[in-house]
Amino acid sequence: MNLRSKLTRVSSLIVIVLLIGMTQTASAQKVFATKSGQIYFNATGALVKIAAVNNQVDSKFVDATGQIIFGVLIKGFKFENQLMEDHFNENYMESTQFPKADFKGYITNIKEINFSKDGAYPIQVEGVLTIHGVSQKTNTKGTLTLVQGKATIEGDFSVKVKDYGITGLYIGEKIANEATIKLNCKY
Repeated sequence: MNLRSKLTRVSSLIVIVLLIGMTQTASAQKVFATKSGQIYFNATGALVKIAAVNNQVDSKFVDATGQIIFGVLIKGFKFENQLMEDHFNENYMESTQFPKADFKGYITNIKEINFSKDGAYPIQVEGVLTIHGVSQKTNTKGTLTLVQGKATIEGDFSVKVKDYGITGLYIGEKIANEATIKLNCKY
């Protein structure tokens, strides 16, 4: 094999390697993740403050597709009152039988977010929320904030307690029929 054909082969290999690298770069996507997100809920009824926070929210989202998931252990919710926490886990959420709640869906307007530019972007989220073993389609709005390549997602929404098969003596009285949920995840 002469020098010219060796150079041609080497040039061809370099072009192929560059094309593969460009293809992989074009389809590159970033996965944002946290295991320390926060969910706060408030189901205060007419008589008693019923609110808790969970600082162990596991969440991931993909910038290229908008796919997003949230997962939380029910026993991770902490109340001001231990007795209230026990009733929440045993009598209402039945956390031994239904230990986790999760959401799987998409940020539907992900293409409107410029991940190379800091700012606060409104987001629309659609998917399936599973609580107490019951799955419901849901959608909500929130905000995705970018600062130096790091993302934070915040949002508020409401959940009708009975829509998720959660029943109990005091729902509608001491416990609100609808719980307000606030989410804050720093990725």
